[in-house]
Amino acid sequence: MGLNLEYVDGQTPLDEDEKDGLRILSIATRGELDEFEQLNIENALLWILKRSFKQGEVFTDSFIKGLHNRMYGNVWKWAGQFRKTNKNIGVDKWDIPSALRNLLEDAKVWLENGTYPFDEFAIRFKHRLVTIHCFANGNGRHSRLMADIIIEKIFKKPVFTWGAANLLKQGEARSIYLSAIKQADSGNIQPLIDFARS
Repeated sequence: MGLNLEYVDGQTPLDEDEKDGLRILSIATRGELDEFEQLNIENALLWILKRSFKQGEVFTDSFIKGLHNRMYGNVWKWAGQFRKTNKNIGVDKWDIPSALRNLLEDAKVWLENGTYPFDEFAIRFKHRLVTIHCFANGNGRHSRLMADIIIEKIFKKPVFTWGAANLLKQGEARSIYLSAIKQADSGNIQPLIDFARS
């Protein structure tokens, strides 16, 4: 296949079968792929802006998959489908449905009991979702958008700023973000909450 991708720290490589799922065959570089994915994501953002969401709708596997498909469906044939390969991050491919179901059930309990402040709830959900790594590509952007939907549409608070930077590009903001993710992996969620609001 003609798709030649370079990866920055923290990006999950695609295997050749996943690359074959590209809908736009003229894409050949990471820059072109990022551009087409961003256009698709902007369409998803417009869809989100025009809608209100109920808690019962957001915390379902169909919403998780549907959002990923809206974000990437014009670029990847497998958008919105759980990954079929194991990666350098995430649960085993066979464990994705049960891990996601556990997260969604936990989120419902967190809501019912007011377990976490609003920002912490959204960021804990985001972190668990990216740790599961449901999809072959786009898990970071997808999980950040899920956090934004939760904070804005469920809790009626301002969306996160995520360092006000392009987190796809190597740089200081991406390094801080990845460090915050690693600290959250070790049980300290506060740096990721702080980064989301920076």
